[in-house]
Amino acid sequence: METKSWKNIKNDVYGKVGTERRDELERDFESFKIGLLLKKAREERHLTQSELANLVDKKREYISKIENNGNNITLKTLFDIVEKGLGGKVKISIDF
Repeated sequence: METKSWKNIKNDVYGKVGTERRDELERDFESFKIGLLLKKAREERHLTQSELANLVDKKREYISKIENNGNNITLKTLFDIVEKGLGGKVKISIDF
């Protein structure tokens, strides 16, 4: 049995980079990473989801939703969570 790399599997299943389906996969993955990064930062600061939610005037369920899939987070909410809630700074880059 031939072993395939993750890149080859993505190419076979979702298409090559630049195709609509593959770009959607990559965007979804980046959103998922945002959620994981926020969860990790919250846990490192020993905050519960409820405590973080109170700091940024959101519901605990909303924080949970973002941590599990940061898909629909607005930039304002991202800045509020990171800066007001976690005491950090957001850095955004765009690649071409």
